[in-house]
Amino acid sequence: MYPDLAGKRVIITGGASGIGLATAERFAKEHARVAILDRDSEALERSRNDLPDIDAFICADVSDPASTERAFLEIDRLMGGLDVLVSNAGISVRNSFIDTTFAQWTKVIGVNLGGMFLCAREAARRMKEGGVILMTASTNGMEGHPFYADYNASKAGVILLVKTMALELAPLIRVNSVSPGYVLTPMQKAEYTPEMLEKVNEKIPFKRHAAPAEVAALFAFLASDQASYITGANIPIDGGETAGLQ
Repeated sequence: MYPDLAGKRVIITGGASGIGLATAERFAKEHARVAILDRDSEALERSRNDLPDIDAFICADVSDPASTERAFLEIDRLMGGLDVLVSNAGISVRNSFIDTTFAQWTKVIGVNLGGMFLCAREAARRMKEGGVILMTASTNGMEGHPFYADYNASKAGVILLVKTMALELAPLIRVNSVSPGYVLTPMQKAEYTPEMLEKVNEKIPFKRHAAPAEVAALFAFLASDQASYITGANIPIDGGETAGLQ
């Protein structure tokens, strides 16, 4: 637990499911004031019922500049600003490179990279000294993975966006990215059959997917004062997947 997170205003995008939901739960346990942003109104409503300790639930499309601006204005009204942004919203479509349409490419890049830019810009404009911006990247942004050209490119962009922002916003605001490997989220279960999941597990040194709560724990650490000298970093959390050849 990190006592300094108590009372901090934490905004989590894509917070109604998967890693985002686990992260919202973790920050609520740290007694932070938490707002969830998500474009899925039904998932938001489920979160509202399941997580009574969350302060705000805001429906927004982070790939839309106007929707994002409205969401942050609502955060201003409800919470008076923010101290921590966990920019986590993302989408993935499994498809071969040659069959990827430009519409699919634009949609994935728009959410996964454009959404990170829009939310981080809104957050940075509001943050005072000690602010923290964290982004969900991916091990897919660190090395090639077949069938995810658009997703891979977007996550590689997130990593370099973080490093650039860290240089520009230092020393007032810390900016870092977390690169999960395989995490057992609803998005992962939707794309992979049980047989595919088991095949992936065999390639991971830990022989399993991460739990969303394990990624959430890393976000909590990076937002805390225990990580006060960490900025511009991309931290893999992948059970050893990118450590080397098996």
